[in-house]
Amino acid sequence: MNYPSRTRLEHMQHKIVDLATADRRVKMWKLKANKVTFTNGCFDILHQGHVTYLAGTASYGTKLVVGLNSDASVKKQGKGDNRPVNSEDARALVLAALGYVDMVVIYDDETPIELIKTFEPEVLAKGADYDADETDASSKKYIVGSKEVKSKGGKVVAIPLVEGFSTTAIIEKMNA
Repeated sequence: MNYPSRTRLEHMQHKIVDLATADRRVKMWKLKANKVTFTNGCFDILHQGHVTYLAGTASYGTKLVVGLNSDASVKKQGKGDNRPVNSEDARALVLAALGYVDMVVIYDDETPIELIKTFEPEVLAKGADYDADETDASSKKYIVGSKEVKSKGGKVVAIPLVEGFSTTAIIEKMNA
């Protein structure tokens, strides 16, 4: 019988990489004519809204890279003292378990701009609570990195959200 060289867990762990490894992989993918799509977020308690959002994002390309806010980065966003609920390692592994997520990169900055500048994705995606056409970087609807992606001929998209699903709502329901 022919067994795979890596276990499924090792395969998932292989998707979680540092910036230097991610940069090499993205360059290799592009050499092979893959279309790289990028998104980012906390993905604290993965739920139906996240899963459908990420699936929609993945449909715009052949490789999906997810920038994951580190625990420190989540704290800087002021989401609350109890956030993140799950550690960055746990959140990264759950994201890596999704078949359409090709790579997860944890970052400490408040925004993913350095990742976006490094990877130069063909598609940059955020949820529909953002506006792909917003050009005012001080607007809450502005998608960080959109100027950079568009300047390289890339596309910026806002993915429809599933109503009624949010990590905050899940936490509130659990505490009720």
